[in-house]
Amino acid sequence: MIFTIPNLISALRALGVPIFLWLYLIVDAKWWALLILMLGGASDYFDGKLARALNQSSALGAKLDPAIDRFYLLAILIAFEAKGVLPIWLVSLLVARDLILGVIILAKRRMLDVTYLGKAATFNLLYALPTLFLNQYAITRIFGWAFAIWGIGLYLLTGFGYAREALTQDSSIIKRM
Repeated sequence: MIFTIPNLISALRALGVPIFLWLYLIVDAKWWALLILMLGGASDYFDGKLARALNQSSALGAKLDPAIDRFYLLAILIAFEAKGVLPIWLVSLLVARDLILGVIILAKRRMLDVTYLGKAATFNLLYALPTLFLNQYAITRIFGWAFAIWGIGLYLLTGFGYAREALTQDSSIIKRM
């Protein structure tokens, strides 16, 4: 099924990526941009919950949801690096992980199942990066970097696991991590 409530929510969430970039980089409306990130995070949670509750899980939703997560991460990383919130080495490291995985997946022509560890990594990063946006406050800086460090570690760890799974085509590897 393509036309489901969760897929509609995902499609609306995808529209938040260019809106965030426009608000943050062009209009310089940082608080509105932060609101878009918060709505995107909330809708990411609710579309999955609704899909399961309404029995509207779909193959499209399973592929669309992680793709939109990647677009949000990429948009946040680029925007924050452009404004000096994040160092270029960190942005490069996280973008390289996704690029390498993308090349491997395209070469193998095989989609990978998202794991709970992968979801945890993405959650930590999608929580940490907007929190780092509030960098002027000491408490948000501490929590933001705490979530970022965990998120980066998990993101890289799952990246290696996903790459290994794609290269060996053994779907049980990630599930054991």
